[in-house]
Amino acid sequence: MCAAGIATEIARRGQPHGCGLGKTRWVVERTISWLHNFRRLRIRFERLAFIHEAFLRIACCIICWRLLRKSFC
Repeated sequence: MCAAGIATEIARRGQPHGCGLGKTRWVVERTISWLHNFRRLRIRFERLAFIHEAFLRIACCIICWRLLRKSFC
């Protein structure tokens, strides 16, 4: 049992795990991989956290803009 109170369960290969966790994990993994396409976020050059956060927000805006552009054009 970890600090969050979630018991560790490892399912056998090919069997559903049944605990309900991780059903939408691919959304998070996909988003992180999109953010890693931006070099300044993949290799952190900035020492100050607010500058890094600003680049993170810009990257999120660019990602959203690209998705919206695809859906409307």
